[in-house]
Amino acid sequence: MFSPIALFGILIVSCLMSVAILGSLHRAAMPGIGRWCVGYALFAVASSAIIMAGDRPHPPAIIAISFVAFVAVLVLVQGTRQFFGLRPVRYAELAAFVLVCAALVYFTYVSPSSESRVVLISIAMAYGRIAVGTLVLRHTPREGARYACRFVTAAAYLGAGVHIVRVLAVVLGAAPSVTFLQPSPWNVLLLGVAIVSFPCMSIGLVMLAHDRIVKKMEHLATIDELTGAHMRRAFMARANTLLSRALLTGKPLSIAILDIDNFKAVNDGFGHAIGDRVLTRVASAVLSQLRPCDLFGRLGGEEFAIVFVNARKNEAAALTDALRLAVEHSPGDGPRCTLSAGVDRVVPDDTLERAMARADAALYAAKAMGRNRVVTATESELRDVA
Repeated sequence: MFSPIALFGILIVSCLMSVAILGSLHRAAMPGIGRWCVGYALFAVASSAIIMAGDRPHPPAIIAISFVAFVAVLVLVQGTRQFFGLRPVRYAELAAFVLVCAALVYFTYVSPSSESRVVLISIAMAYGRIAVGTLVLRHTPREGARYACRFVTAAAYLGAGVHIVRVLAVVLGAAPSVTFLQPSPWNVLLLGVAIVSFPCMSIGLVMLAHDRIVKKMEHLATIDELTGAHMRRAFMARANTLLSRALLTGKPLSIAILDIDNFKAVNDGFGHAIGDRVLTRVASAVLSQLRPCDLFGRLGGEEFAIVFVNARKNEAAALTDALRLAVEHSPGDGPRCTLSAGVDRVVPDDTLERAMARADAALYAAKAMGRNRVVTATESELRDVA
């Protein structure tokens, strides 16, 4: 059977490994990681102090070790809130922390009671585990890190259950109140389950952080940082998926090619910094008006494309014209900008490239007709381009 000292040694090593692994992710500037590192480091300090204090720790050691452990619990919970974009500090939680510390001092110096101290410490540990597990469970995404979230929640709730069992056993007198280092089978069993579940929880947190980094990298690879539109490769891939679905279901699909009028003159006359602001303003105006089901992409430079889902050519033209008006009247500093656009529909046995070529031909017609307008491809133009 493992001794309590060996179990605390395992806990110290796992906490230090968690600090090292989570610390390696700190450069990703992910919220909550710093607090997690501090929390696990404090648990390693508290565990080391427990071993050094021995089987019969002095009252100051009891207070100091418990205080460090309580702070570690608070910091871990705050880091989890911060990771999910919540305000990390809760004043009610801090007030409860102060009350628990005051009660611990009371049951150590004024009215010494090892049973009361065990109950207080176990309640604090259980609260931390339940808080972390519940936060992760509430923020489990529909896609992505579902396994990692469930892993963290299961490990956190398992550890919390052990602490609750210890509280109930002490309150009901079902088991003797012992110090953490006493090698009784009961103590070793509870310590073993609680300590083993702790590194499992940290592994799950690392998995959550890794999944967040992967999603961030995927976002950077698919979304244009300047405009918020899909990059060309990502746009073409998703547009082909939408096209295949439309051809399979028979639902209408239309494509618009948009171009900012006289954009080269803006860059030449005002500089590329102003040109970037114009691109951002135009894309923001388009995205604010676009339907959630539609796909918006940047083909390159000042040229954009939109796939209108479940929209016929005349409907797509009307939607595109509304986008053109939104861009024309969009507020902001810098030169006034307008859009020209060409629109066409997807026909049976069509390809994305052919549909885009027809819409692009309509765009050139809009440019030739004076710009700041939307032109749809006629049937005769459709046959010529095809």
